[in-house]
Amino acid sequence: MNRNPAELVAAHHQMVLRTAYRLLGSLEDAQDAAQEVFLRVLKHQSSLGPEPKAWLYRVTVNVCNDYYRRAKRTSTELTGESADPAPDPEQILTLKERRKLLLEALGRLSPRERICVVLRDIEGLSTAEVAQILDIEETTVRGQIHTARVKLAKYVRRAR
Repeated sequence: MNRNPAELVAAHHQMVLRTAYRLLGSLEDAQDAAQEVFLRVLKHQSSLGPEPKAWLYRVTVNVCNDYYRRAKRTSTELTGESADPAPDPEQILTLKERRKLLLEALGRLSPRERICVVLRDIEGLSTAEVAQILDIEETTVRGQIHTARVKLAKYVRRAR
């Protein structure tokens, strides 16, 4: 790979951090995981092809799985930022509450369900891309997503 590591980090840091945050539910944990992802990228630069996005998703998922197994999970509040220069305080509160509820609900899923739903429904990857990243069948991805959506819906209904 001829890409400068600094360029790779700059181009994909937000994607890696966002995905790690959604998988781990803590900004601090996500920052640690993102750092680990890019350390692995530096170590294994030769494994990257011309388009490293799928490889970075896979490394991010693996790092988050490792982190999740090592650390005891705790819920944290999100700091939701708005593009509106003068956002309505009520809207900010509602957004924070929704994000917090989503993170709590995601935390109730199995690791595989959480990974599938984050990559497919939140990150917007196709079912085929998720299957490729996780090295599983597309039907397995669809099953995991279906189960996760049912669990998420039940959790949200109970929380309201």
